[in-house]
Amino acid sequence: MKNDTKNKICILDETTINKIAAGEVIERPASVIKELIDNAIDASATGIRVEIGGCLSIMLSVVDNGCGMSKNDVSVAFLKHATSKIRTADDLFAISTMGFRGEALSSIAAISKLTIITRQNDELSGTKVIVEGGDLKGVTDVGTAVGTRVIVEDLFYNTPARKKYLKSDRTELAHVTDVVTRYALGNTDISFTLTSNGKTILRAPASDGLFDRIIHVLGTDVAKAMIPVSFKSEWAKVSGFVSQPEITRSGNDLQSFFVNGRSVKSKAISNAMRLGYYSFIAKGRYPAAILNISINPEDVDVNVHPAKTEVRFSHEKKVMDTVIKAVVEAHRSQVVHEIDERDKTVQSLLDESQSGVSPGVENTLRESTTPYHTSIKDTERRLKRTGRELFAVDSDTVGSMQIDDIKILGQINDLYIVAQSGDGLLLIDQHAAHERILFDRIKDRKDTGWQELITPVTIELNAKERILLEEYIPYLEEFGFAISEFGTNTYVITAIPSIFSKLEDTDVVHDIISDILSTGRIRDETGIYDHVSKSIACRGAIKAGAACSFEQMGNLVAQLGLTENPKTCPHGRPTMVSFTRKELGKLFGRT
Repeated sequence: MKNDTKNKICILDETTINKIAAGEVIERPASVIKELIDNAIDASATGIRVEIGGCLSIMLSVVDNGCGMSKNDVSVAFLKHATSKIRTADDLFAISTMGFRGEALSSIAAISKLTIITRQNDELSGTKVIVEGGDLKGVTDVGTAVGTRVIVEDLFYNTPARKKYLKSDRTELAHVTDVVTRYALGNTDISFTLTSNGKTILRAPASDGLFDRIIHVLGTDVAKAMIPVSFKSEWAKVSGFVSQPEITRSGNDLQSFFVNGRSVKSKAISNAMRLGYYSFIAKGRYPAAILNISINPEDVDVNVHPAKTEVRFSHEKKVMDTVIKAVVEAHRSQVVHEIDERDKTVQSLLDESQSGVSPGVENTLRESTTPYHTSIKDTERRLKRTGRELFAVDSDTVGSMQIDDIKILGQINDLYIVAQSGDGLLLIDQHAAHERILFDRIKDRKDTGWQELITPVTIELNAKERILLEEYIPYLEEFGFAISEFGTNTYVITAIPSIFSKLEDTDVVHDIISDILSTGRIRDETGIYDHVSKSIACRGAIKAGAACSFEQMGNLVAQLGLTENPKTCPHGRPTMVSFTRKELGKLFGRT
């Protein structure tokens, strides 16, 4: 007993070691699909089919038409660090395959009931291998097509702690869909199919180009907004597509990056791409992008993490500069193209006109140079609704902010309200302020009323968005949306919450849906309502660029003063910044 108390370190048994190692590679069902697709691509497959049966932890299957494995190879393929991709440590410095560690199949086999059925082209029969919890249960001959089928059943059956933390089946399916979508975008010469309980979720036939694949996977609405990217430097070659600045999401779901064909997560690439947009997109918004980055394999390390989704560059700054320049050049080329098209239109109208510039030419030029500003009438309409419906209270009622002491001085850039508060200065973000007002209006009243649209709005969603929307629809309907399926990838919206008043921009509906879905996960009911409320408040609030009269600014500040937390918007941003007389004095060097 004394020795046991003194010596506390022990060597874990092989089974425990394998379960711990498996957790590094396999986090959820989507991790299984990723690893199996990697193997299928390395096997030169031209067709990959992913099948989900019942709950995701019950049955997953990936079928490919690749080269298959021999009986000897498949009998040891599930063993730890068994791989056909590398031979020595030197090979790690120039990885050209998707897999190379020999950890994927062994990790999957350690925490599931695994079946592998495979056949090579020159063999008359195939081989079936059954492994349970890492233990080989049988090897038999079987008739099968050329290629490999891997069936994973009862995932995490022997690691209940990990299984407990899986999300809902729909959320896990959304993660699987996201994985298949990214592989489909990165491998246009391979056909991909994803089914769940016999229903086709995603089908992407082999294509000659990325643009056709974008249409199949992300939809025509996204595809129409994409512009091509093609740029080469001494350090890397960047190709693909990025969206015009007008098409953004609140999350990065529409961004896919590939380094030497491998789907990766890289903050460096994401930041570089955003820098390429400069100030064309608002903070917290993400453009769509599918970028392929080709780089010398010796200059990129994919051995950072067992999941192989993170990479490290030898010359990160050089690669980032290349991505920035690629995005900048893409937008510059687009602007030149638009100017050329405009000039052609102008010249055509000039040719038709016998006397100077015709009205058509004048309108064309004005549309190209005049910035858009929200009308005062629109601002008035939005403020009246919140003032009438939320703040129908006694005018003497005072909220958590003293409003009698605030004197409106003016407006800056149709965005910030300038006011005097006591002996200090107050700057108020009008959009953030109205967002707070709207959020308080709807958060405790799910039934905000609804209005039927004269012309229904159709929105096109990708596969992942469709899966998540099905679970969100009941909650959206409680807020006043009327949404129904309208074709394979399209939904039609016939009613919206009355908080929007007159809907002049139908794109706002798609934006709300995209914002709600961008989190990619379903929380508890309270979290769902909170998320929906924030999104509706953000889209219904008066915008940056909205001119306000003094009366409207005073009305907005009065409404803000009656909210529970007037100093921050629902997302946590400040609605106002104040400067005391002493702080102003310091700014001007006064003592």
